[in-house]
Amino acid sequence: MTNDEMRMIEENVRLAIDQLGPLSDVDFGLNAGSVAWVEGFIDRQRERPDFDPERIDGLVGVLGSFLGACLVEAAAGAWRHTDDDGWGVRFPNNAVAFPFTKVRKQFLDGTEGGESISSFYRIAVDFLATGKLGSAGT
Repeated sequence: MTNDEMRMIEENVRLAIDQLGPLSDVDFGLNAGSVAWVEGFIDRQRERPDFDPERIDGLVGVLGSFLGACLVEAAAGAWRHTDDDGWGVRFPNNAVAFPFTKVRKQFLDGTEGGESISSFYRIAVDFLATGKLGSAGT
């Protein structure tokens, strides 16, 4: 990862907090409550008459950076990049979550289509990062 790429992710996280925090009704920051609020924000954007799924790259960048930073904060993860998979958050057990991919999926399919960044966050923190995913029994 280059310093420029990491700086862009950090700037995106600050932008999300600065712009969305005042709009929210939660203690907005790198936490589960804020992820849940952003999930609703994505669904509200999808309902707008001018929503264009071809023009979501900027929002995916900002909100994916934010979601990834929340994972880093909650589960001692670290950003990583590979040529094959792009940006992800690697946890201490070497499991990796891909927040940009998940944000894009929610923009395209919505929670009604089964895509939820809040569920993704909970599964990543509670199961993937802890190694319990294989033994979840679901």
